[in-house]
Amino acid sequence: MSHFSFNRFLCFQLFVLSGICWVTGSPQWLLAGELKIVPFNADVTPELGVPVAYAPARKIVTPLYARGIVLLSDEQPVVLCAVDAIGIGNTGYDIWRQELAKAANTTAERVALHSLHQHDAPRFDFATGKLMEEQGLAGKNYDNAYNRECIQKVVDVIAAGLKAPQTVTHLGIGKAKVEKVASNRRLLGGDGKVRLMRWSKSKSPEAIKAPEGVIDPVLRSISFWNQEHPIAVLNYYATHPQSYYGQGDVNYEFVGMAREARNKALPGTLNVYFNGAAGNVAAGKYNDGSTKMRPILARRVEQAMQKAFDNQKKTEVTSADLHWKTEMTALPVASHLDSEKLAATVKDKTKTPKERASAAFRLVWYQRASAGHQIPITCLHLKSASILHLPGELFVEYQLKAQEFAPERTVCMAAYGDYGPGYICTEIAYSQGGYESSPGASLVAPEVESVLMKVIQKLVTSAPAKP
Repeated sequence: MSHFSFNRFLCFQLFVLSGICWVTGSPQWLLAGELKIVPFNADVTPELGVPVAYAPARKIVTPLYARGIVLLSDEQPVVLCAVDAIGIGNTGYDIWRQELAKAANTTAERVALHSLHQHDAPRFDFATGKLMEEQGLAGKNYDNAYNRECIQKVVDVIAAGLKAPQTVTHLGIGKAKVEKVASNRRLLGGDGKVRLMRWSKSKSPEAIKAPEGVIDPVLRSISFWNQEHPIAVLNYYATHPQSYYGQGDVNYEFVGMAREARNKALPGTLNVYFNGAAGNVAAGKYNDGSTKMRPILARRVEQAMQKAFDNQKKTEVTSADLHWKTEMTALPVASHLDSEKLAATVKDKTKTPKERASAAFRLVWYQRASAGHQIPITCLHLKSASILHLPGELFVEYQLKAQEFAPERTVCMAAYGDYGPGYICTEIAYSQGGYESSPGASLVAPEVESVLMKVIQKLVTSAPAKP
């Protein structure tokens, strides 16, 4: 053995004996078993004129953010990121995760990326944006240059944060009921078919009077502490997040208002909000679409966030309590998608830019899914909590079933990951009618339920047994 090799070997033995290891993604030496966190927050507010969900940005009511945490442990780093956007889909979803992974020195499959689905926030999808650019429609519905700028802003704040990660000594787990916000959008008749859609806002006496229906009324929170100081709080709740929208008045909606209120209440603590399986859940029973309702809905969510935080149970936590699981999953393609017709619509100058962009989005998803593209479905286990990360506009039944699979654990779910599949309904919903299961909304086949339920069960029950 050369003198140089011997010295390297000796150094390695000393580090092993001292219980010190290098944690990938951190610029510091960490004690073996230590858990550290990097909270990050990037302002991704578009400039006026940049396309948001349904119109060009005409006014900035509130800024938009991409925020989350990087967890450093004996495993490779984990990134959890929530973006104020209507959706991040297809190659947009892939590239965001790849770039955030590089920034955190980890792999893309260990990056959970989710949009909050506000309807006055941008769409991100590089492939769809490129198709529009090729048709001379750059910047009409997608703005790839803005997309790249947003990614770089998040990369920069993660890189800066990694210079000073904070130690996590305790984990907090809490929950509270959200009063008078969520209601199921699909009201069924005696024949089992959808008889009335109760959207995000409603003035229909029948829709308002009808019961809430199938929802998950509970907001769950996971908090990270350094002794008595809360560093970051992750909040999970399932509802469409909009009160009124569509004119290009950029804002983070009532869920964002609740999130920011908690930041003010907890100085020095980053609050992050993740939207759960809310594909068939909205505020329609309690929201008439008036401007006065936005702060009222925000206050109701904020109160639940506060109660969950106040009632949480704290336990000591180490690196050994963190476990990340991944299942690469191909979703079945909807039979109604016709690539030739979609491609023709994209090129049809008699169609509106919105129609052509919609066709381009569907074409991109069809091509990816038909080629066997797999989406990472992931789960982060922390002590007695499990956090699932799912794609699309998932029905709330998936979230409720996940909790049934592991009743002894606190199961949180973040949906609106890869936005490419559109609505992901239950199998029976495809025979019930309604908007979500229509060809214009869902790009997956009814068999998607059996595929995803198996994956969800496998992941949520994969937590190591208690020692």
